[in-house]
Amino acid sequence: MGLQPLGLPVQDVWHKGAHMLWFYESFFPVIWVAFLVYWQIKAINTKTTQRLEPGVSRIFRVLVFLIAIVLLASTRIPLRWLYLALWPSGLWPFWLGAAVTIAGLLFAVWAREHLGSNWSRSVTIKKDHELITTGPYAVVRHPIYTGILVGFLGMAIAISEVRGFVVLALITLALWMKLSMEEKWMRAEFGEAYAAYSRHSSALVPFII
Repeated sequence: MGLQPLGLPVQDVWHKGAHMLWFYESFFPVIWVAFLVYWQIKAINTKTTQRLEPGVSRIFRVLVFLIAIVLLASTRIPLRWLYLALWPSGLWPFWLGAAVTIAGLLFAVWAREHLGSNWSRSVTIKKDHELITTGPYAVVRHPIYTGILVGFLGMAIAISEVRGFVVLALITLALWMKLSMEEKWMRAEFGEAYAAYSRHSSALVPFII
């Protein structure tokens, strides 16, 4: 996912030198790789799984994320409408998108730290699973997903093309399907406590959804 796939004109940064060109080319890949490495490290110490979602739903999410990577990394897909500009690309969209992405991923990290050993990569119910309703979970019921989606929104802003929002829509669909399964399982596990929590909180966007 280089500078051109992100839609930032080379001439906007070339005069700043090769090192700055490398920075703009590498910024988003480095941020997301660091986020994924952190996620893998934090996956080591979690509670024992009692119930795990079907494999087909996990495979579906993997496929969606692979499609998203292809859309973000390639400018050769034979669908010209994907590359239609929504606004002029350049440094301002890049830096606005960068700020939004960092804010979203930091929110997801805060939620992950707050969730502790109750977290899991897939939809699960853990042994001695706890209902967490404080910290970022007092803001929305699924703050990790909120943070990830805000991260992709930032990339869409930086790319400045239709494909960025196609990716955002695909990731939203995949996470909403996962969220719906989690909601069902949490209601079954925690009963009225989760129902009461749901009545006073939003799933992804405060006061909206």
